[in-house]
Amino acid sequence: MHILLVYSHPCEESYGAALRDRAVESLKQAGHSVDLLDLYAEGFNPVLDADERRGYHTPGENEKPIADHLARLRKAEGLIFVYPTWWYGPPAMLKGWIDRVFVPHATFRMPERGKPIARVMTHIRVVGAISTLGSPLWWWWLMGMPGRRMLLTGISVLCAPKVRTFWLGLHRMDSTTREERTRFLDKVGTRLARLR
Repeated sequence: MHILLVYSHPCEESYGAALRDRAVESLKQAGHSVDLLDLYAEGFNPVLDADERRGYHTPGENEKPIADHLARLRKAEGLIFVYPTWWYGPPAMLKGWIDRVFVPHATFRMPERGKPIARVMTHIRVVGAISTLGSPLWWWWLMGMPGRRMLLTGISVLCAPKVRTFWLGLHRMDSTTREERTRFLDKVGTRLARLR
C-alpha cells in the first residue's frame, strides 16, 4: 500500500519525531511505500488567504495553489497523521493543511439539496492518527475528542466506502515515564506492522 504520512511538529528533537520515525520504519518493514510529508520541514504555509478562499468552490482554480499536495494525496492508498494534540485538536499547521488541501471537487463533492457530502477519495482505504495528548483519557472523552473526530470521522467519509480507521494516543504526555513512551513507540510499531 502507498501511504501518505502527514507529520506536524516544529521540533526535530521531539518525541513526535520519534513517533514519526517509528511509523515510517514499521510501515516500510511491512512492505508499504511511504511518502513522508513533514509540514514544518517543507515550509508549508497553513494560511488560507482571501484570494484562495474566494476561489475555494471553483473547480480547477481551487487546486492551483496546492497542486503538489493534491498530487501526493491522490497517489495515497492510506493516509496517516502523526502530530501532538494541542488544545484538544491538531496544531494550526496541520489544520491549515486540511483547510487548504481538502478542496471541493478534488477531495469531496459539495452537498446538494437533500443529499450529503459525497466522497471523491475512494482510493484511500485506511485513515489513521497517532498523537500525544497532555490530558488524561477521561477528560479528553468528556471534551468530545475533537481532533480524533475531525481526522478520522470527518476525513474517512470522503474516502473508500469500507475505509478502515485507527487511532493511537498517548495521554498525559507531560508526565509519562521513559518506559511508558518506549511502550507506546512499540505499540505504534506493532499496529503499523499489521496494516494491510
